[in-house]
Amino acid sequence: MKEIIAALRWRDALDILLVAGVVYRGLVLFRGTRGIQMLVGLGLLVGGSFLARSFELWSITWIFDNFWSFWAIALIVLFQPELRRALTRIGQGRLWLAFGGTRAAERAHIVEELVKTAHSLSGRRIGALIVFERAGGLRYYVELGVPLDALVSADLLETVFLPQSPLHDGAVIIQGDRARAAGCFLPLSRSPHTGRQLGTRHRAALGISEESDAIALVVSEETGRVAIAVDGHMEPIPDPATLRQRLQELIEGVPAVPIPAPAVATRLKLGA
Repeated sequence: MKEIIAALRWRDALDILLVAGVVYRGLVLFRGTRGIQMLVGLGLLVGGSFLARSFELWSITWIFDNFWSFWAIALIVLFQPELRRALTRIGQGRLWLAFGGTRAAERAHIVEELVKTAHSLSGRRIGALIVFERAGGLRYYVELGVPLDALVSADLLETVFLPQSPLHDGAVIIQGDRARAAGCFLPLSRSPHTGRQLGTRHRAALGISEESDAIALVVSEETGRVAIAVDGHMEPIPDPATLRQRLQELIEGVPAVPIPAPAVATRLKLGA
């Protein structure tokens, strides 16, 4: 052991740390998805392959050897959603501008309009799904919707989500300071931990937050509850002050500041 430690160079230590970091980030990426179950299954196959070779079970060994000859293709097929998500996040690189180059004043305006929209629709129990694009492009989903290309305003968003509107079932996607499209179809969440009580809007919000770094604001049609989906997690929003603060953190990059209880004047219903 002492000889091994003595022969260890700083490059070896760096190599070990990098591998450990890659493995850790990979496990974090797969956590809460069906991918972790498939990883366990692959681990069992690897263990079975070693056992078959150790006990000289040549028929089983031959089957395993032929399977591993196609392992690269099998991994691409099995882990396609997770690999796509990982490559997307690498390409986004957190070093890039996260907000599409919008100015601080424009981002502050968007936050206020979103808070007004959520408060108004929540009180009337009108469902809504609004997605704010950050570093990851949402052009594919924009093209699936109806073009708007309008300045973001509470009046516009409320009109889109009125039950009489033909676009109220889809999502509105905001790029920069513009509402680019409405009636957009989003991917539903693939997470096995998604609650059965969540409706299609909430599953779509989780799905787009799993596929990209976008922020999805959801208003429940049944309960009027407000929530934000980001990074594959659903965050309940209890009141307008909390919603404003959270959007400022995510959209404007404003550090979190605790909100005194007396400052909360109007309550939105707890998010799902």
